[in-house]
Amino acid sequence: MSAKHSIQLRIYYEDTDVGGVVYYANYLKFTERARTEMIYDRLKLSHKELKDQYDCIFVVKECDIKYLKSAHFEDQIEIKSSVIKKSPVRLILLQEVFRKTEILVTSTVELAIVNSKGSVTKLPKELLSKI
Repeated sequence: MSAKHSIQLRIYYEDTDVGGVVYYANYLKFTERARTEMIYDRLKLSHKELKDQYDCIFVVKECDIKYLKSAHFEDQIEIKSSVIKKSPVRLILLQEVFRKTEILVTSTVELAIVNSKGSVTKLPKELLSKI
């Protein structure tokens, strides 16, 4: 398993329901942001640059998410992402959402690599080695 990548986010009013609890679908947005930041940090490329220079696009093929506890309005959360399996055509990540040391959500996400026509393609070796 690769080293964990981490980002921190604050929970805003817009992230919550009327009771101040994070709406369940927003965890998908939070983990998407964390994956994007991990790609930026590890590849030193934006998704646009990855598409323009290599014709590679990451798409979510599958997501298994488990909600353990809720985050609330104004909580500070941390999303930790790690690659648990990789190949030239797919990545499998474990993403965990924490409030301090308390785990709130876990998800396993499979990403496929496709080209701009939507066909499966290979991530170049020099990029795969950075992930």
